[in-house]
Amino acid sequence: MADLQVEYDTTAEAGALDRPAERPPEPPPISEPGPEATAPEPTAPEPSALEPPAPDPLRHARALLAAHPVADGYSGLPWALRGLPWYDLELGDSAVDADVPRLRSGGVGAQFWSVHVPDGIAGDRVLGATLEQIDLVKHVVGGHSEGLRLARTASEVADARHCGRIATLIGPARAEALGDSLATLRALHALGLVSLTLSGTSWAGPDGLTPFGEEVVRELNRLGVLAELSGASEATARRVLTVSRAPVLFTRSGARALRDAPANLPDDLLTALGAAKGLCLVPLAAEQTGSSISEVADHVDHVRRLAGPECVGLSGMYDTSVEHPEGLADTSRYPHLLAELVERDWSDDDLARLTWGNAQRVLRGADFAARAARDRQRQQAAG
Repeated sequence: MADLQVEYDTTAEAGALDRPAERPPEPPPISEPGPEATAPEPTAPEPSALEPPAPDPLRHARALLAAHPVADGYSGLPWALRGLPWYDLELGDSAVDADVPRLRSGGVGAQFWSVHVPDGIAGDRVLGATLEQIDLVKHVVGGHSEGLRLARTASEVADARHCGRIATLIGPARAEALGDSLATLRALHALGLVSLTLSGTSWAGPDGLTPFGEEVVRELNRLGVLAELSGASEATARRVLTVSRAPVLFTRSGARALRDAPANLPDDLLTALGAAKGLCLVPLAAEQTGSSISEVADHVDHVRRLAGPECVGLSGMYDTSVEHPEGLADTSRYPHLLAELVERDWSDDDLARLTWGNAQRVLRGADFAARAARDRQRQQAAG
């Protein structure tokens, strides 16, 4: 049967044998070269024929952000929106630095919306103003549900991204809002608070944590609320690193070795942060990290070198009063910072940690610490 199959599978198509054979083209006549005729010079091949074109760092950055978007560690949008009579973040609003179109253009997948209130608000007014901020965040996100979604855990952040939404996390808030009440902390957590800045209180000051301050840290761990330490004293920061069972955040801190700004961290504290597997979110703020994309990248490089690639992230500081570096005026400009790091030979794995993975790791760490604390409580109650 194999021979028959070969006979049936001829190369000639139906009707091919009925057509007259085509005559092969005649070769061109050979002319004798004249006395002045010369052989044509060989032409050099095009460069693209020899080697592939050089990669475009900006295109590479955009492709990476499509898979690993930025988890922006600090946005001042809630307070900025309070002063606007009208806004529409879905269509775009020129009165702010971050609206949905520019967040998408910049490859932002999550933002921590600060509910800090200005320092001029003090005493009992801090708690009321903080509650108003939380209420505003929920109102804004609810009114822009096609682009934004509230989240408080790593899984909820991932779910928001899979649904095509930008995850919005509430916090940090000023610790002064607590007064001296753990019940107030629990109430703020029930409203969705994700992060608390431990500074400016009698129990978290220049001399470090008091015993009540340590109890606050343990309660933060039990609830799954992240301790945020930008602006805290070094004594407080080091004690929190020791006491906390969950990773901690510095949401607005660069490297003091490169720029001596108050919230920037010395090298030994960056090393201790790396040992504790915390997270330093480098701010895009000219006062702290310089006036150019290159200077910001220097801080990101420095933090990565001392704390490790799993302990560095980005904090846009958009819609705050700070001046931004040239080329990083709003949230759509994140790809340009990533392109600078691509040119510095950052691996895709380290870039993915910087933009998305490290923030997710810290949120998961807070959740794991909360579950472990609750399990210990149940075991103690049962025993």
